[in-house]
Amino acid sequence: MIDIKKAKLAFSEYIKPYDITNEKIALKIKHTYRTVEVAKNIATDLNLNKEQILLSELISLLHDIGRFEQVRLYNTFYDKNSIDHANLGVKILFEDGEIRKFIVDNKYDNIIYKAIKNHNKFKIEEGLGKEELLQARIVRDADKTDIFRVFVEDIEKNNNVLYNYKEISKQKVSSKIMKDFEQYKQSNRDNFTTEIDSYINIIAFIFDYNFITGLKIIKEQNYIERTMKPICICENTKEQMLKIMEISNTYINERIKKDVNSNA
Repeated sequence: MIDIKKAKLAFSEYIKPYDITNEKIALKIKHTYRTVEVAKNIATDLNLNKEQILLSELISLLHDIGRFEQVRLYNTFYDKNSIDHANLGVKILFEDGEIRKFIVDNKYDNIIYKAIKNHNKFKIEEGLGKEELLQARIVRDADKTDIFRVFVEDIEKNNNVLYNYKEISKQKVSSKIMKDFEQYKQSNRDNFTTEIDSYINIIAFIFDYNFITGLKIIKEQNYIERTMKPICICENTKEQMLKIMEISNTYINERIKKDVNSNA
């Protein structure tokens, strides 16, 4: 049985040694709890049973546990410049044995391991079991959805923790990234040539959603416009950015309409 209240208490104990005055640590703590909420909403909308919903919450609670050590050791969120935070997370949980602080029973260990390991990868690995795949898809959607909120808060509070928005607004998206976007695809990180490429690929998260719940949240919260606003200010890039915004909204509206029609 999963006791999510005890797991949250264990999480609060786990993060105590980290410097909460560090804006990156504070950001990840808030992101963790918000991702749990989104995962619960997704699992509930899918009409999963109580234990499955609790498992979705637990996985989301632990999905970024590797981030805290990543920030402590490297002071960055960029895996490419430091360490894969999902791989570090499963090491901390399963090799170092921290998982038992969050759940006593080991019956869900494989599902938790696979979901966390795959939450940040370009694609989910092949060969996952039915429940492993389900939970991996839920945490990926929940994570992406709250990442939009993280960016909006960073922008609207003028924190500039994640990007220097004024600087990247001057950059044009490279042709490969733009072509992928126009085809409703995320791009592989290896294709990035500028910071704006990586930023636009965050908008492209929408093309990798498994369930409709997260896309509805993005639409309701107006996250696309709010995320694009600070990079639509330069005349030489504005047309390209407005096109990206139009493509994004068209895609989201099409997905939501398709979902409504399929459930009619």
